[in-house]
Amino acid sequence: MADRKAVKIVSGQPDFLQFNNLACETAGGKVIFATDEWFAPASNLLKKEPPEFIASAFTEYGKWMDGWETRRKRIPGHDWCIIQLGVPGIIHGLDVDTSFFTGNYSPFASVQAACLDEAPALTLEGDRTGMAASESQFEAVAKLHSESWEELVPVTELKPGFSDTCHNYFPITYPTRVTHLRLNMYPDGGIARLKVYGVGQKDWSALPTQDQLDLVALVNGGVCLGYSDAHFGHPRNMIGLGRSANMGDGWETARRLDRPKNLQVDGKGILQVPGYEWAVLRLGHPGVISQIEIDTNHFKGNFPDSCKIEACYLTPEEEGKYVSGRWSSDPGNKWRVLLQPQKLQAHHRHFYSCDPLALSGPVSHVRLVIAPDGGVSRLRLWGRPSSTRHTSKL
Repeated sequence: MADRKAVKIVSGQPDFLQFNNLACETAGGKVIFATDEWFAPASNLLKKEPPEFIASAFTEYGKWMDGWETRRKRIPGHDWCIIQLGVPGIIHGLDVDTSFFTGNYSPFASVQAACLDEAPALTLEGDRTGMAASESQFEAVAKLHSESWEELVPVTELKPGFSDTCHNYFPITYPTRVTHLRLNMYPDGGIARLKVYGVGQKDWSALPTQDQLDLVALVNGGVCLGYSDAHFGHPRNMIGLGRSANMGDGWETARRLDRPKNLQVDGKGILQVPGYEWAVLRLGHPGVISQIEIDTNHFKGNFPDSCKIEACYLTPEEEGKYVSGRWSSDPGNKWRVLLQPQKLQAHHRHFYSCDPLALSGPVSHVRLVIAPDGGVSRLRLWGRPSSTRHTSKL
């Protein structure tokens, strides 16, 4: 079958964009404090959907904006907010997105981080448009001493929210688990989205080794490390929370152009096609996989005809070589079949366990292969974590 090389990130975009957005609202991220939310609430920062602009949309407080926008400050200080990550973990990069904030974007920003043992008793509920933090909220947040948190991004000038300048990317080198962020705007203004790219970090020592867990789940530290195509949806969506909300909340490829003009099937009803698509994911912890779920929820006219899963155990050094080579070769012949080719159905949860699973030893990485193309909404790999811990260099 014809393989396809790994997708290269568009020139000018940082490599950290491949990782998970640990602060996204769909991953459980939330804003727990904001100094001011006059024009638009800070909760918009964590929306999964791209920002939008509606020229005719106004509220009683002013122009409606799809982001966080504070009033023009007329008192001492600057505006800031506290974000609780949905998935605590190691942060590799940030995107401070100012989309559509052109004459009202925040001219400068900084970001600080902390790992808190307990979640603070701070919440923001309902539509906060037109509101500001109360005296009691300021007193409660002061107990966090967030002004002294570790600085991830120093005070930095932001670019306006035009399409060619809106993404303010910041690579992060901070090898410490983070649970909360403080986003500072200087002195005021608007930011559309804050995306926090990284890898979840779970405390595996507190879990009994016999417990069955989804080893590839976002919340358990799973991460996508490479893929052949993601035209309509990134493979990292497959390890998200719950079932998918729609087709956009899954992995979907473009239609392959090498499909035969007239399709034929083998004795098992599987299409005979020359090409396929693939995605490589690292488990949150190496383990022995005992059950697989492949969910094509919402993919009704565009589900893959078939799939298979390969697996291997890689050291951090071996992983680094594969990543640098964009998974284009298998020099050590590491990959072994975990799940033999299976015919898939539309809009359906497929479960495989016991006999179909070909490997019994611990694995650290899996490669989902779909043929010829299409979409998968969720991938679940249930199993027991092994005693070996994989510490990636990424």
